[in-house]
Amino acid sequence: MNSPLSDRFTRRSLLVATTATAAALALTAGCAGDTGEDGDTKNAEAAGTPRRGGTLRAAFAGGGANETLDPHAANLFVDAARAKALYDKLADFGADLTPVPRLAEHWEPGEGLDTWKVTLRKASFHDGRPVTAEDVLYSYRRIADPKATFRAKASLEPIDLAASRALDPTTVEFKLKRPYAEFPNVLAAFGAYVIPEGTTSFDEPVGSGPFVHRSFTPGKSLLVERNDAYWEGAPHLDRVEFVVATEESARTSALLAGQVQYAHELNPATARTYEGGGKIEVIRLPGSSMQGFVMKTDRPPFDDKRVRQAFFLIVDRRELVDGALSGAGEVGNDLFGKGYRYYASELPQRTRDLDRARALLKEAGAENLEITLDTAPAATGFVEAAGIFKEQAAEAGVTVDIKVGNKDTYWKDILDGGTFASYRSGAMPIESHISQRLLTGSTTNATKWRQKDFDDLYQQAQSTRDEKERAALYARMQRRLHDEGGFLIWGFADWIVATAPTVHGVSTDAPANTLDWARFDRLWLA
Repeated sequence: MNSPLSDRFTRRSLLVATTATAAALALTAGCAGDTGEDGDTKNAEAAGTPRRGGTLRAAFAGGGANETLDPHAANLFVDAARAKALYDKLADFGADLTPVPRLAEHWEPGEGLDTWKVTLRKASFHDGRPVTAEDVLYSYRRIADPKATFRAKASLEPIDLAASRALDPTTVEFKLKRPYAEFPNVLAAFGAYVIPEGTTSFDEPVGSGPFVHRSFTPGKSLLVERNDAYWEGAPHLDRVEFVVATEESARTSALLAGQVQYAHELNPATARTYEGGGKIEVIRLPGSSMQGFVMKTDRPPFDDKRVRQAFFLIVDRRELVDGALSGAGEVGNDLFGKGYRYYASELPQRTRDLDRARALLKEAGAENLEITLDTAPAATGFVEAAGIFKEQAAEAGVTVDIKVGNKDTYWKDILDGGTFASYRSGAMPIESHISQRLLTGSTTNATKWRQKDFDDLYQQAQSTRDEKERAALYARMQRRLHDEGGFLIWGFADWIVATAPTVHGVSTDAPANTLDWARFDRLWLA
């Protein structure tokens, strides 16, 4: 994954070699590194056994003074981590993006795949009330409120919540608007947390999660304590404090100074600087972020599939991974979800072929093509990747004009505007990627891929009960996208977190926003 740069790229000297030099966070160190340990727990740790006790402080980028503990309003990584500490969903995604039961003990589809019965496990809210089917329906109806703008709203769209009902306190019958074989993905959707029926205020939040709220200052910190009655078993830690440090250099400095024990989202250059040095432990979460470009298939020049196919062949994927991501990732194959359930791994890895690319451009009447590439510092490596691709394209006779936009409005700007743009995506099931981005009616269809026969294949998959048959349909869709789609996916970036050497239990294979990412209830301190 960290192969040497090519000679050609070395000459370009585009590697980012920054180091974290900003001043350390102005954090109160009173509880930092508090372990409360004695001789017995030291011996337990030496044997590799999780030990109980201590306070862990975790630094995340934040959202400012308007932050909330309303889990349905979660948008940022810090929101998701805090929500995970305080609340539960019916399901969450495993490392391969397969839904894993959480508050739901199990689920069962009806014969037509348009009715699903979900049975709840025995679990309680922090105030002692049991989690019931009415709580689930209240939570989902709140998210789906037409006046609301919650992120999970689109994921819940297939549910007819007016017709859904509680069969008994532990059983929910979900009526759907159409057959949906992948309905459990909805239960694991980002932000689809269960809250007590009637909840309208989150000043003193009550959830069913592994930690209980103690104090919260928006834009600064959240302190939570162990929930000894948690349905999956009490956490090892006594307390977790989430502290906000928006700058990556500040998170790194605080970790090095011992003021926090966990720092989220480090850049590859920082990781390379400190990895293996003994001061901190660097954890790379593979497959967390798809990296690529979008080609809008409804307008010139990309309305001609030969131009799209040429661009697939122009790109040097390894050079982009090594340059834009400092080697922290792996090459892509123009398909989303590498390593996830249903991924078409049987398709051959596409490689650079400039002669074929030039021939395709000539066939399409697009020789000496000039095109604008929209980008912005909206994600790690975007601007660097644009610069690298500009030089790669020139070798095929394509002139790329890089337009650097506003990072704050970038995603809105490129959804409908422009022709060619930098793009990335976090982890989600391949089915969700298709339904949200690649159907005629998809609301975030940045490539403008609108093909009725492709829509029909997706609907056929959702009406297919047999998983092998359904997988074959997903494979057909992916072969089509690999051949002529609008996503040029050149890589998959690692998500990087770092901890103090005293922190144990961090998952090393869970992409960001999956079940075992930010699982502070499973960490312990030496």
